[in-house]
Amino acid sequence: MTSKSQQLFEKSQQLIPGGVNSPVRAFRSVGGTPVFFKKGLGSRLWDVDGKEYIDYINSWGPMILGHAHPEVIKAVQEVAANSLSFGAPTGLELEIAELINKLVPSMEQVRLVSSGTEATMSAIRVARGFTGRNKLVKFEGCYHGHSDALLVKAGSGLLTFGEPSSAGVPAEVAAHTLTLEYNNTQQLKELFESAGNEIACVIIEPVVGNMNLVVPHIEFLQTLRDLCTEHGAVLIFDEVMTGFRVHLGGAQALYNIRPDITTLGKVIGGGLPVGAFGGRKDIMQCLAPLGAVYQAGTLSGNPVAVTAGLATLKLLQAPDFHAKLAAQTKKLVDGLVAAAKEAGVVFSAQSVGGMFGLYFCEKCPTSFAEVMQSDKESFNRFFHLMLDAGVYLAPSAFEAGFVSAAHTDADIAFTINAAKEAFKVLAPK
Repeated sequence: MTSKSQQLFEKSQQLIPGGVNSPVRAFRSVGGTPVFFKKGLGSRLWDVDGKEYIDYINSWGPMILGHAHPEVIKAVQEVAANSLSFGAPTGLELEIAELINKLVPSMEQVRLVSSGTEATMSAIRVARGFTGRNKLVKFEGCYHGHSDALLVKAGSGLLTFGEPSSAGVPAEVAAHTLTLEYNNTQQLKELFESAGNEIACVIIEPVVGNMNLVVPHIEFLQTLRDLCTEHGAVLIFDEVMTGFRVHLGGAQALYNIRPDITTLGKVIGGGLPVGAFGGRKDIMQCLAPLGAVYQAGTLSGNPVAVTAGLATLKLLQAPDFHAKLAAQTKKLVDGLVAAAKEAGVVFSAQSVGGMFGLYFCEKCPTSFAEVMQSDKESFNRFFHLMLDAGVYLAPSAFEAGFVSAAHTDADIAFTINAAKEAFKVLAPK
């Protein structure tokens, strides 16, 4: 019998490129048919066929409280009754700006946008405007949205000038982007020694979530901070994923390293489309209408989206919220590692705050090259075994997972038991 998800996917491919509105949703990496969902509540999702799942994607991070949290839903319903949008200032924008500036250590001023891609694109533009320089440095495996300058192939060599990794990106745009190896401190030093005074900015995920979860070496992040300060380059922390999820103040508070600009998204929208970028006041005041760097957005600061974010951020300030979230996430990864070991399957896992990474390799990777050495086919089989059991993981071996405050001990135990059965299937015969 053809499932409703299969029927919808067949139809959607006629109307939407690839049948999806964001590529990873297509299940191309793991194979099979994407699951179409109709309802979420707490830690659970229900698909269009009525099957229930424990959700470890959480809309790719935003649903840190779980789905349909009653306080968030109530706040959204109340503000939506006043109008969905004004295209003009509201007091809600001021309220969330004040809260973000309070919670994020590096934030002196902030501007709201509608997506993480818009936030990173704008942060790079203002950094270039502030410094008067063009060169941008990024790192292999870090994803910062789909703006032209950031869609650049990862280069293995030092000072590898970018080549477009997407059609439609002019080579001359990508040529200003330099790509280095994540966690490689020596490469950083050599780059800044040779070209430090030409670099406008360095953008980095302080904890990587877009090539699976990769944790930074503290020496690497601190060296990056020191070199940017010495050479007058703007350091941008892309905390679209890590902001408010690994710590109340983001990764910068967790590691006590302060960037010049921070980009935010996901959690600050509570499930609705919101992004933000901000940091040092002297840099942010280069933006129009005060300065010469232009940035605008009709729906920036949308009252409904801002309300969802405000309600979420207020709840995150409860005592021990992040400590409990981190402990629950660690309980999950420790249980999965133990289950794999019992079955004799090569597997590793780790977590930071409410984010986790699963790898079919002996040790947790620290770079893009090491991530690429993991057993992708074993992950794909594991993914489908877990999906069949009612556990919804990211449909790619190169994406981090997320635990919410709604995940209970029973959810974690169910997941570990499902993994035990999956590892038995994957065990060497």
